[in-house]
Amino acid sequence: MVTDTAISSETFVDKRGHKGPERQCVSSGQVHLKSQMIRFVEAPDGQVVPDIAEKLPGRGVWVKADRSSLETAIKSGGFKRGFKANISVDDTLVDQTEQLLKRRVLSLMTMALKAGHIHMGFDQVKSASQAEPLAWRIEASNGAAGGRGKIRVLTKAVSRELGFKETPVLGCFTSAELGAALNREDIVHAAIKKGRMAKNFDQAIGRLAGFCALIPDSWEDKPHESGNNSLHQTGDKG
Repeated sequence: MVTDTAISSETFVDKRGHKGPERQCVSSGQVHLKSQMIRFVEAPDGQVVPDIAEKLPGRGVWVKADRSSLETAIKSGGFKRGFKANISVDDTLVDQTEQLLKRRVLSLMTMALKAGHIHMGFDQVKSASQAEPLAWRIEASNGAAGGRGKIRVLTKAVSRELGFKETPVLGCFTSAELGAALNREDIVHAAIKKGRMAKNFDQAIGRLAGFCALIPDSWEDKPHESGNNSLHQTGDKG
């Protein structure tokens, strides 16, 4: 069972009140914002493959970005109906999709590093937390609760003082995984600055949240961190 955190549709409404493009989910038949869905295409070998970046050629079939919707699409023949062909679905498609979604989030961190849109390390993140509202706090899944808690208190205080929503936290990557993405040996604390790049994070993390918990169950301070994800709505995805 995965308890996920999904970004609400209001996140993707622009300043003029316009929503983004929508697509129909082959699992449920319901229409959702494309930003909350995952595109799949048929590979040359007839296999269904995730198109996380939405750039692969060919006809696309869309599924709401959560584990249970994808599992239902596979079991109910949603892909065969969507592609109107007797295509093959690999047994590992759900896990493949989760791994590609994780890779997408990590690649965005690398892009944020190159663009100067990320703070790294306890001292940098602590200083930034005291000076400005942050778009995302990133904490290593194997990090200590003490340092995480100190930064959490600061971000909550600044957000409250300036009238911003509390900073959501991402904690599903290890320090080694974060370090690899950010060109360091290990990273325990990081933060994404507010701005255009943060919107890409919202979308990528919102999709990932349908497949894995953003906050590990092993964190003793999980109840305090869960409260920070005020941009999000928590639900059970099977």
